[in-house]
Amino acid sequence: MKVIGLGGVGAPVAQALAQFLAFQRVCDTLVLVDGDAYEARNRERVLFDATGNKAVIKAHELAQACDGRLTILPVAEYVGPGNVRRLVGEGDAVLLCVDNHATRKLVSDRCRRLWSVVLISGGNDGIEDGRTGTYGNVQAFVRRAGRDVTNPLTRFHPELARPRDRRPDQQGCAAGTPIAPQLLFTNLTVAAAMLGTFYAWLAGTLAWEEVYLDIGRGTMLPVQRAVSGASTRHA
Repeated sequence: MKVIGLGGVGAPVAQALAQFLAFQRVCDTLVLVDGDAYEARNRERVLFDATGNKAVIKAHELAQACDGRLTILPVAEYVGPGNVRRLVGEGDAVLLCVDNHATRKLVSDRCRRLWSVVLISGGNDGIEDGRTGTYGNVQAFVRRAGRDVTNPLTRFHPELARPRDRRPDQQGCAAGTPIAPQLLFTNLTVAAAMLGTFYAWLAGTLAWEEVYLDIGRGTMLPVQRAVSGASTRHA
């Protein structure tokens, strides 16, 4: 199990997932991946015991909370072209909690080249450009035995297929700058929807590839779409 991104969505995802894995014995190792650092300003949306690299700090916190029942390994790196093959591999279940489309595309493209993998990606609007920050979505991409069970993240999202933003590993010192203020409650709702999607996949009941949610309207809409061109591994 891997969680990539440990901010407003990824931190609660990692916490609940660690608790679930530790006591349900689903797997014995959880890998946390993030090259960013917790700073005082992050406390508006994330709780943490100390400042420093997010993966290292959160792994230490959760290892103590799980009392040795689960091995939690930190990877203090941003995902980029140079390490994505090492960080996302065959048979992985990946919960992708990043805040930029370029990283989502990179990880989605990597998963399309694998024989079997599950990728669950979540995100939400910031409070900017007239947006209230209450909207979010979760996508599930599943490949099994070289076939796409669901559509890749980029199939119905041109903003992911042709991202206009940059990955944190491309931004240098500006990587930790937030894109826009986000609502804590929307972050938590997206995290819960990601975890629910993971559980449905684990239980063999996953019947959607995307969930649209809006906490301001009290809505959560699951969507399933036909899959085309699913029989070959992509180059």
